[in-house]
Amino acid sequence: MRESMYSALFGAMSNELRLDTISNNLANVNTTGFKKEAYAFHDTFQRFAHDYLTDDRTNIRGKEIWPRAYVMARPRLSGQYSDQSQGSMQVTGNPLDVALVGKGYFKVRTPEGDRLTRSGSFQLANDGRLITEQGYEVLGDGGTPIELPRDNKIDIDSKGRVSADGIQLSQLDLTDVSDIKGLEKLGNNLYKIKDGSSATEIPAEEISVQQGYLEKSNVEIVTEMVNMMEAQRAFEISQKLMTTTDSMESLVINKVGQIS
Repeated sequence: MRESMYSALFGAMSNELRLDTISNNLANVNTTGFKKEAYAFHDTFQRFAHDYLTDDRTNIRGKEIWPRAYVMARPRLSGQYSDQSQGSMQVTGNPLDVALVGKGYFKVRTPEGDRLTRSGSFQLANDGRLITEQGYEVLGDGGTPIELPRDNKIDIDSKGRVSADGIQLSQLDLTDVSDIKGLEKLGNNLYKIKDGSSATEIPAEEISVQQGYLEKSNVEIVTEMVNMMEAQRAFEISQKLMTTTDSMESLVINKVGQIS
């Protein structure tokens, strides 16, 4: 098979992944605290065994025993990660809506264990527990579910201290991660540290909490639409290259078969 077929195939597969990622970003443009997915590609090179032969003993032979090494670039996905840049702030006026300014995450408790999130759209359950939109308990004071009275004025200061009618009841568990590339996105705006990753939770010292605000998605619609058009064009070019290569190979096979 011609090398152009392989190059076109890898190019089409790479752009298919780009389109999937971009589509997911656009679908979550209105999701509170959503962090867009980013990706990176690099070229890998195909080498042969004799390309690694190094022999500078010119007294043994006067010319090179092998032709000069040539390499072929083939694109590969080198990394996919969540872009944790700050999203814009939206005023809601709801005292249970809180947004994080800077690095850091809230901690919530799910049936699968404690998780991290940037979404601060909280509400009170019937029994007074502070929960997320999905019903997960919001944690404070080092891992304790936060419980609040239903008929009191709730204040949350910039350090995450939660008070009712001026009396402090709890403090939001705010944490950061030593290496954001060690985070795994789980859906429902939840994250956990990847198994086997060296990333660890660390205190979120430079974070500020804003009551009555929500952090919007950091997806930029115009940028994502431009990226989508670029990926679609590149995918179509790869398809055309595969079709052209296949036609050329068929033509060569048929012509060779006619030689008597």
